[in-house]
Amino acid sequence: MPKLLLLRTICVLLLCAVGAVARADSFVFVSLLQKRQIVTFQRNSETGELKPQATTDCPAEPAFLAAADDGRTLFVSLRSSGQLAAFHIDPTHGQLSLINVVEGGEDPAFLIPDRSGRFLLTAYYVSNKVTVHGIAADGRLSEAPIQSIATADNAHGIAIDSENRSVYVSHTGANRVDQFRFEPDRGRLTPLDPPFVSAKPGQNPRHVVLHPSNRWAYCSNEAGGSDQDGASMFSRDEEMQLTLRQSVSSLPEDFDTKQNSTSRCLMTPNGKLLYVANRGHNSIAGFSIDQASGQLSRVSVTPTEAVPRSFAITRDGRHLYAAGEASGHVTAYRITGRGELESIHRVESGPVSWAIVAVETRP
Repeated sequence: MPKLLLLRTICVLLLCAVGAVARADSFVFVSLLQKRQIVTFQRNSETGELKPQATTDCPAEPAFLAAADDGRTLFVSLRSSGQLAAFHIDPTHGQLSLINVVEGGEDPAFLIPDRSGRFLLTAYYVSNKVTVHGIAADGRLSEAPIQSIATADNAHGIAIDSENRSVYVSHTGANRVDQFRFEPDRGRLTPLDPPFVSAKPGQNPRHVVLHPSNRWAYCSNEAGGSDQDGASMFSRDEEMQLTLRQSVSSLPEDFDTKQNSTSRCLMTPNGKLLYVANRGHNSIAGFSIDQASGQLSRVSVTPTEAVPRSFAITRDGRHLYAAGEASGHVTAYRITGRGELESIHRVESGPVSWAIVAVETRP
């Protein structure tokens, strides 16, 4: 082969290799409850736009979705059968392939991997408990839970601190947040003393998230009928105990709070912004977080899809995706520096769009 042609060939191969390494594979997954399917979208990490990529059938109705930190495994709650499923994510195309399905409990409403990726924690809305399953290197879930611990009525959300030492479980029925010490080596939970902190009457904390500093926790309050139908802030002390400090509305003053219930709450990775979805008002409220006190200040209320049960924020904190349970569509937003949401793209996902998660795969 002539030297010039050889050099050109080497350059082309090197450019292809660099491109393959530099390209970030980003996907968004949406569970379709009635159709028993999960839709895969390829995400353009620059523009935020979504492109339909694949559809995967599920053995039962898929509900909540959570991904492993490396983006190689998708965990799915099958609420109709009380089971948990693990799917392998193809890192190039986002195609899902079933790894295994295990028994969990009645109505698994929320699941989250621990910080090490070795355990999956699940909250059960009807069984009123939390389970811990082991996660193998290939994403396979243990057939039986390592631990199953009773909590209270309507367990609905779980948060784990950044050090993997404590776990918090929010309950809409019991109107409280349970507190646990977590043993990351064994995957076991031990109730703190006291074992829970109560919310204000009628708030019904649904989902809970922790600030990256571990100094504060935030809940979306599901119940309507008060000016506190929005978000609450809890301080967290050195003993990992929570104390309720603030509650704020997620709605405009002229909207009847009895016509609304909140759903998901999420924080941007840098801990500067919190978002809460309003079902009824059909909007997403944005709050800035004071980095000294943890206090919330509302900065925006953005109209969104009908019945926004779930939304997702990307790892880079640039985009937010809201799924409409009633609309069967997903709207993509750009998150501004002030926390306002700018609509940039809308795509059909299908009925009933129950949960959504954004995933970054790693080589």
